[in-house]
Amino acid sequence: MDINLEYYKIFYYVANYKSITLAAEKLSISQPAVSQAVKHLEEDLSCALFVRTSKGVRMTKEGEVLFSYVGRGYETILSGEKKLLEMLNLEKGEICIGASDMTLQFYLLPYLEQFHEKYPKIRVTVTNAPTPETLRHLSDGKIDFGIVSTPIQSRSHLKVIPVKEISDIFVAGKKFEHLKGKKLSYKALEEYPVMCLEGTTSTRRYVEEFLGQEGVTLHPEFELATSDMLIQFAIRNLGIASVVSEFAKEQMESGVLFPLAFEKTIPKRHFCIVSDERVPLSAAAAMLLDSLSVKEKT
Repeated sequence: MDINLEYYKIFYYVANYKSITLAAEKLSISQPAVSQAVKHLEEDLSCALFVRTSKGVRMTKEGEVLFSYVGRGYETILSGEKKLLEMLNLEKGEICIGASDMTLQFYLLPYLEQFHEKYPKIRVTVTNAPTPETLRHLSDGKIDFGIVSTPIQSRSHLKVIPVKEISDIFVAGKKFEHLKGKKLSYKALEEYPVMCLEGTTSTRRYVEEFLGQEGVTLHPEFELATSDMLIQFAIRNLGIASVVSEFAKEQMESGVLFPLAFEKTIPKRHFCIVSDERVPLSAAAAMLLDSLSVKEKT
């Protein structure tokens, strides 16, 4: 049967309020329109659904059976509408973000703190992974958007917004103080124990590509999982560490570590927000993304 679903909505209100008059008031339509809809539904179903009484209407046995199903269905729809409005009003919802240790610590964290204070009922999940893995998560639909560091392999469907400039440097501890203040060539790094991030992180790839252009090939003494570990190894004089400057800022200010000076500076790069233009964002994710998308002054 191909029955107008509006008839079932009107049937629900008449059955719920046991009155055509009250149903018409709640639906903001005329009483004749309600009566006509009920009549059409009864004709389509080939049975009577209501019996008129002095106080309004009561359901027939057939009407009670139908209402037991229509009631649950319509109330489920109403619950769905309520949940949807809560999401649109940022009263409920969930956001999943991809970020590395570096982008989380030096960019994302304060924004998440502000967002959580403003919208405490929105659940935020952060998937911690380096840039290549974050981009895979985005492509697979596992995250709403990611905060990554360049370089990024260009893809037509990716929207990339640079938000913070960062610098790659080499730092060392007291054991290497004889290098302090000297202008070095990058070739000199081949003579010392160098420490880098492991794997195929964007940071490791960027620095190695730059050094390759300078004719330098590194054979790291240590390859470590995080930049925090690189800093700790450098403090203990286990080698010269390749890090983003923000990671070593506190140690350089205290004098525990110092930056090596080179004849040429490694070009700066960026933290970027990446999203998939093919996939619409939830209201909560769009609101957070909007607050993140203002490029910092550097």
